[in-house]
Amino acid sequence: MPNIQIYFVKRSFDVQKAERFFKERRVPFQSVDMKRHAPGKRELELFARAAGSVSGLLDRESTKVLSHPAAYMHDESAVLEELMEDPSLLRAPIVRNGQKVTIGVHEDVWAQWLV
Repeated sequence: MPNIQIYFVKRSFDVQKAERFFKERRVPFQSVDMKRHAPGKRELELFARAAGSVSGLLDRESTKVLSHPAAYMHDESAVLEELMEDPSLLRAPIVRNGQKVTIGVHEDVWAQWLV
């Protein structure tokens, strides 16, 4: 049985889509509001591996992120520090199943987790 966690800062359309995907398949999941439970360094490093880099975790479609210095930093460890301080800079949803992680909506990958 998968152990699904859906990380978000605000309930966007994509977060709702992820929750609906698992609800429709009767797969229990845990919603993790990163405003209340900010991800730690190890969690962010796991997410970064899924995104390809720490910078890949930034929500570059958000004007808040584009106006934040983290969007222009080249030092991955500095970006990581910024993300630990302000998780609202992260793309969402981040869906985790143990060590497997997706950033954004990836229903095809989630369906494979359920097989």
